[in-house]
Amino acid sequence: MDSRRQQQKGENFSEELTVDWRGRSSSSKKHGGMRASAFVLGLQAFEIMAIAAVGNNLITYVTNEMHFSLSKAANIVTNFIGTVFILSLFGGYLSDSYLGCFWTMLIFGFIELSGFILLSVQAHLPQLKPPQCNMLTDGDRCVEAKGVESLIFFVALYLVALGSGCVKPNMLAHGGDQFSRSEPKKLSTYFNAAYFAFSVGELVALTLVVWIQTHSGMDIGFGVSAIVMAMGLVCLVSGTVFYRNKPPRGSILVPVAQVVVAAFLNRRQTSQSNLPMPHESQNEHWNNMSMSNQTASLCHTDRFRFLDKACIKKHEVNNNNTKESPWRLSTVNQVEQVKILISVIPIFACTIVFNTILAQLQTFSVSQGSVMNNQITKSIQIPPASMQAIPYILMIFAVPLYDYLFVPFARKFTGHDSGITPLQRIGAGLFLATFSMVSAALMEKKRRDSVLNSDQTLSIFWITPQFLIFGVSEMFTAVGLIEFFYKQNLKGMQSLLTAMTYCSYSFGFYLSSVYVSLVNKVTTRSMDGGWLGDNDLNKDRLDLFYWVLAGVSLINFMNYLYWARWYNNSSETSSSCKPHLHSIEEGFTNTANTA
Repeated sequence: MDSRRQQQKGENFSEELTVDWRGRSSSSKKHGGMRASAFVLGLQAFEIMAIAAVGNNLITYVTNEMHFSLSKAANIVTNFIGTVFILSLFGGYLSDSYLGCFWTMLIFGFIELSGFILLSVQAHLPQLKPPQCNMLTDGDRCVEAKGVESLIFFVALYLVALGSGCVKPNMLAHGGDQFSRSEPKKLSTYFNAAYFAFSVGELVALTLVVWIQTHSGMDIGFGVSAIVMAMGLVCLVSGTVFYRNKPPRGSILVPVAQVVVAAFLNRRQTSQSNLPMPHESQNEHWNNMSMSNQTASLCHTDRFRFLDKACIKKHEVNNNNTKESPWRLSTVNQVEQVKILISVIPIFACTIVFNTILAQLQTFSVSQGSVMNNQITKSIQIPPASMQAIPYILMIFAVPLYDYLFVPFARKFTGHDSGITPLQRIGAGLFLATFSMVSAALMEKKRRDSVLNSDQTLSIFWITPQFLIFGVSEMFTAVGLIEFFYKQNLKGMQSLLTAMTYCSYSFGFYLSSVYVSLVNKVTTRSMDGGWLGDNDLNKDRLDLFYWVLAGVSLINFMNYLYWARWYNNSSETSSSCKPHLHSIEEGFTNTANTA
């Protein structure tokens, strides 16, 4: 199969019905395109600007003003960010099934806004926070937040998580919906533009907003996040008349469940032929369900053959011309779509360790910066959280260069509209992520030795490489994963599939919490408190922690190579693909099988 066929494999799309804001059929001249997606990109830039300023500097607020220990603070941050991303599944399901992208973004955008406002109020009022350490009378011990203080903090934090989690997948899906599936080049350009908007939002958050938090107080900083989020919602509403909207289709999980149940109920049924199963496009059993309606015919594949049982029809049903229940009989199209859904899970799983690395850059690497020399001049200091802006400065220039120079150049050799395939792009990012941790380990060893041996504090710029390498890695992996999921031939499930990208972030941050606790527990046998048990990085062994994570990342990359190859091989059809109007039943003819 040549490169052009490989590109089209699994992307044989038919267009879905889209409507305008009044519910009428959309027009290609009046709706959609880059004009409409620009408003969504605006929301994305403002939303990430608002939440990045909170999430990336949250560990400073939690330790300095809420007085949680470093290890507990790191877990609070990673659990919060993990919750944001796990809730993206709920947002994707709600959008595809009931609300649609636009209304989901609007409703939960206001919920996110309310969380920012409550955070700002708590940070401003002293009675809603524990007393400052220098005001205590019982020694130097700081008392962490508890009771009402803790309750208000976590309510505000998880209002932000709920809102952001449900907004994120729908921004990408709704922006992608503004383009026709027959224009893969424009769709690929949009995903690169979305990452560019993401980079701009992150850059402003990690420089300007974090500077405001540092010099004017966290209450003002959280207030700025609220204002920025409000601007994003205004941007979203402003594009209402230009959007192509995909209407919700009812529960998107019911069709998946029907195939699984039908395969189980027919598990004892066998076909009288050992020839490959035919490809068909009859949708009478699933006419109103999301995954089959208006979907191009799919070729039968040999992967997950136990699901093929769902297509076997009994003689008696066929003879009396009675329609079988969709819970007992499915079409090949329906089964193949469930197979696609299952097939992407290993690819998704391989990106979890990648996001565990990201969690370290947003927690321990910020802590590294806090004990280094962050002065540029006598009057100018760099907030440690702002170091995370470095890769986004690079990305603002790298993303346009990638889209306008690398993609056309690579396209000449690969024939792929995106230059390289999404799977190749993901793999390149996973490979580079390992070197981010190698760099972090080397720099932490140098920083620690410098303090202990010569009592010198290194410049904060020494930790630049770990952020820079990961930034390039993220440009490949994050965009590749979004494009990979969005282009799967699962109609009506684009928001849910996009949410799987964010779900990978969630599992990565949750895994980080487990990983930190596990490493600390194991290393207590050789070191009091473990590698990360002390609040003093000069006593902890963060460098060894980074080395272990680098090794895990390399193993994960090798694992990804296996599953990427498996995905390509398992996507090959078991026979030539031609549309068929037959259902699979006991004793179907050889003529049907040779189609």
